[in-house]
Amino acid sequence: MDAANEIIEKIRREIAALQPATVHENFGHVLSIGDGVAFASGLSQVKLNEKVQFADGSLGLALNLAEDRAGIVVLSDGAKINAGDEVKATGELLSVPAGKALLGRVINGLGEPIDGRGTIGAAAYYPVEKIAPGILPRQSVSQPLQTGIIAIDSMIPIGRGQRELIIGDRATGKTAIAMDAILNQAEINRRGEASGDSSFRPVYSIYVAIGQRQSAVAKNIQLLESHGALPYTIVLSEGASNNPVGQYIAPYAGTAMGEWFMDNGMDALIIYDDLSKHAVAYRQISLILKRPAGRQAYPGDIFYLHSRLLERSARLNQDNGGGSLTALPIVETQEGDISAYIPTNIISITDGQIYLDTDLFNRGVRPAVATGISVSRVGSAAQVKAFKQVAGKIKLDLGQYYELMAFAQFGSELDERTQQQLDRGARIVELFKQPRLTPKSMAMQVFLLWTVQNGFFDKISVGKTREAMDDLERWAKLTQLQLLEDITDKQEIDDTIGERLRRALESWQATQGGDAQMSA
Repeated sequence: MDAANEIIEKIRREIAALQPATVHENFGHVLSIGDGVAFASGLSQVKLNEKVQFADGSLGLALNLAEDRAGIVVLSDGAKINAGDEVKATGELLSVPAGKALLGRVINGLGEPIDGRGTIGAAAYYPVEKIAPGILPRQSVSQPLQTGIIAIDSMIPIGRGQRELIIGDRATGKTAIAMDAILNQAEINRRGEASGDSSFRPVYSIYVAIGQRQSAVAKNIQLLESHGALPYTIVLSEGASNNPVGQYIAPYAGTAMGEWFMDNGMDALIIYDDLSKHAVAYRQISLILKRPAGRQAYPGDIFYLHSRLLERSARLNQDNGGGSLTALPIVETQEGDISAYIPTNIISITDGQIYLDTDLFNRGVRPAVATGISVSRVGSAAQVKAFKQVAGKIKLDLGQYYELMAFAQFGSELDERTQQQLDRGARIVELFKQPRLTPKSMAMQVFLLWTVQNGFFDKISVGKTREAMDDLERWAKLTQLQLLEDITDKQEIDDTIGERLRRALESWQATQGGDAQMSA
């Protein structure tokens, strides 16, 4: 009896200590389901972009709010939802995992691993939708982010925290430029880690593949792995065969992961490949949600869709950690029409564009960067002094070359000075031809640009210029390592460096390889 009394007394104490609280939960019921979109009634308290849960455990996102119903896009593939099922508002925004644990992994738009390598231990969870940093937490772009592509780093420079659009027709090498940029960051990271410099700041990359073929994404992952760049990269893929909701969420999820690096005082680079397909996925969702269509059947908020995404890329000031998130969005044009709806929207949002020209690509000028249309509105402020010293005149020479080409094609006689300008421009075009997956260091780019600018290739026939440049690059890597290191350290060409460059090039010309090229 004593034991029974003790139990009864304990129950009484527990009842007396009980503090009942009202728990408010907002439930509703599915009215209809189809094409990955559910309409539900009864969710009177649900908010825009709030995460909801269906009876089978699958998740959805509230995108349409009307007086009597909510339009919900279903996030989970293979969800078993029927009309009449219960649906519950969670009161939470959709979040994705973030942190260094994601580096080297392949994930989907919800941050779930799809590479078969087990779960990911996230350092934090970041909301997919987040308000961009305001003006006060930001600072001016003043640090370079080098792609390793000589035509871009010299004439269309990109700075950390910038948003630079890569635009062009299908199959003109847009993804190739993005891949080269990622590979170059990985190479710089490796060199920086090996140097033991405590002030070195690595750049981590996030590649967001939206609506791409799975085979193309797999090829890019293999490429990153074979070049040792995957450990510094997060690959987020929502393929063409996936739910359009995943394709819609993917760039926001990737940005949230990049914001973790930025908020923790680190630098990140994010590639959106590509936002044309992202806009199409959103249009598809909007039409199913019965939103009114506007220009080119896109919904009226298509500009806001991309502006709220790209505005999240920034460089924060020191009071806010000094981190940065650099965006390279990719947009595909049709027949070179950059005045179409989506291209003009994104051109107006970004800080410049790299335009890839189909005619240049077909003529063998690759990367096919059209210097007349391409521009960087910010990056020159972040460009190192050495580039400014050698690139300014190069851009002028190239512009004059393309202007004079129009006259030269008529076959009229040209004076000696005009012919020299044409020859110099042709050699610059040869210099800017760069095979894929061969990013060049800053010092090597400056070395080659200085060589062209100072006429050391002028006596070489244009047809042999590319061969001579490759020979010079190999020779410099073997014999001029100290000079290249000094250019990297000083980041400018003073009188001493200039004289050493001149002596080195005269020495190269005197070698057997140099003589062979000179006499060609």
